Amino acid sequence: MKMKRAIIALSSVVLMTVNTGIQAQTEVPALQNVYARQSISLDGDWNYFVDQQEQGYYDYRMNPTPWGYFLNAKMQQPSDLIEYDFDTSPTMCVPGDWNTQSEQLFLYEGTVWMKRDFRYTPREGQRALLYFGAVNYEAIVFVNGKNIGRHVGGFTPFCYDVTDVLREGNNFVILKIDNKRHQDNVPTRNFDWWNYGGITRDVLLVSVPETYIEDYSLQIGKTMKGKKRTLNFTLALNRKAAGREVTLSIPELKLKQKFVTDAEGNINSQLYTPNSKLQLWSPETPKLYKVEIALGKETIEDEIGFRTIETRGRQLLLNGKPIFLRGVCVHEETAYSNRRCNNAEDADTLLKWARDMGCNFIRLAHYPHNEHAIREAERQGFLLWSEIPVYWTISWENAETYANAERQLTDMIRRDHNRAAVIIWSLANETPHSDARDHFLSRLAKTARGLDSTRLISMAMEVTGASNYVNRLHDNMNQYVDVVSFNQYVGWYRDVNDAPKMRWEIPYEKPVIISEFGGGAKAGLHGDKGQRWTEEFQENLYRENLAMLDKIEGLAGTCPWVLKDFRSPRRPLPGIQDLFNRKGLVSDQGQHKKAFYVLREWYEKKKQY
Repeated sequence: MKMKRAIIALSSVVLMTVNTGIQAQTEVPALQNVYARQSISLDGDWNYFVDQQEQGYYDYRMNPTPWGYFLNAKMQQPSDLIEYDFDTSPTMCVPGDWNTQSEQLFLYEGTVWMKRDFRYTPREGQRALLYFGAVNYEAIVFVNGKNIGRHVGGFTPFCYDVTDVLREGNNFVILKIDNKRHQDNVPTRNFDWWNYGGITRDVLLVSVPETYIEDYSLQIGKTMKGKKRTLNFTLALNRKAAGREVTLSIPELKLKQKFVTDAEGNINSQLYTPNSKLQLWSPETPKLYKVEIALGKETIEDEIGFRTIETRGRQLLLNGKPIFLRGVCVHEETAYSNRRCNNAEDADTLLKWARDMGCNFIRLAHYPHNEHAIREAERQGFLLWSEIPVYWTISWENAETYANAERQLTDMIRRDHNRAAVIIWSLANETPHSDARDHFLSRLAKTARGLDSTRLISMAMEVTGASNYVNRLHDNMNQYVDVVSFNQYVGWYRDVNDAPKMRWEIPYEKPVIISEFGGGAKAGLHGDKGQRWTEEFQENLYRENLAMLDKIEGLAGTCPWVLKDFRSPRRPLPGIQDLFNRKGLVSDQGQHKKAFYVLREWYEKKKQY
């Protein structure tokens, strides 16, 4: 991977002077491997209140007010008029969504203010970075009443250098959070999952040296030198600093090598390890090596796996050998409690269900999932498809929409490019064809390729040009992707009896993944296989679909939709859906539906691939 500094899109940073006396900070790139840095957690109870009309930010003429809630003002005398009080307001847990922590906010979309007090002790020669794992969707951040910045996008991390606005002792951070949907957002106004609002991932106050390691990448090279494999090592400091010595160590491989940064504060080099000693990461043996990277007094520890992923004709090759991806789609929603996932424990139950079904691959739908889940899946040996929420009908010709999508793509790749489990970066899902759409997505593809050439690129396409029982896949994006992936719902949006008659024409010499298929069932509802919503209907749909998919030439993997029933406001049918998408193979309460076992049996056969 060629190291590139993070793209900070203009659409995601606003410079404001209201009530601050200073210009707002711009974001600094979020740290690679933030959990290995010295930090204090700002997770826990945050005070909050709802501000539906945004009166804490605008006056009654809708102009930014100089007396907003971000000041955290207190009464100084009995005659003072202050119509809010964070300290006596209720609290909710961070990380967490507000929808499932307050019955009042279950369906709420709009502004909520949140505040956390904390103590800070300055350290000589150290900077303080305020890190957010994710906030959905727009976050305007204030520290001690000073405007720090604005971030747009609900699923990727962002970070500010707040050293100059902190004070020794007591401090407070306030966020104005707004999860209203808009046409020009990413995702756009219309999407088929729950719009969980809030600070949904960790908040950290990170201590770093004046000059620190901002990003690094350690990847297995594709070339050999004699009997040794190359490991490509790249690193970027937070600023231009030439001649800084960095030491990279992999103790188990007895590798220790020193490097020196160039004029840009970067390293782009290689080291070698005997091929016989290097154990490659795979689903069967998810080997991770302890890696240490030292700059001055700071040492960052990571666990990194080494593997190759490539294509050959219509085959997928993992570590040079053909592999069939036995996958399933997963939303970032917990088992049983149906809230937004935010830690490794939340992921464990979902991963167990996927493992019990025989999966070696998970499509993370339809947005980057939290870092804890990615690392947990990697430790357990799951290959991953990671996607940005360019979903359905994005504003293709809007420059700010594109900048937002590119920023989310950049942040997704930047955060997870050391995770061996991630093998596919996905650009979009079910997007209607047009010249504007092709231009938008092809630009994203080129960005992804420039940021990371070691992984495959794909997107979930739609089948077009169907004629009777012939489905033809034609998508101009075929030239930009490494893997051809498409969604199809024969049996749900088309008669299941058509499945045996279907013929697929996929005119691309590339591996094929069925990125979605399936149908809904209410767990525990039984009846004839022709009765929609019964487990028997879903069971028969899966049998017919799997027989149909077996006939597709170059089929390299499948990702049925979806592992678990999940919340969706688009699914109102009383007594059946009740605001859940019921296409899960497991119910929201953990009941395994009959189709679960059909897929497990089919995947058992595919293990022989």
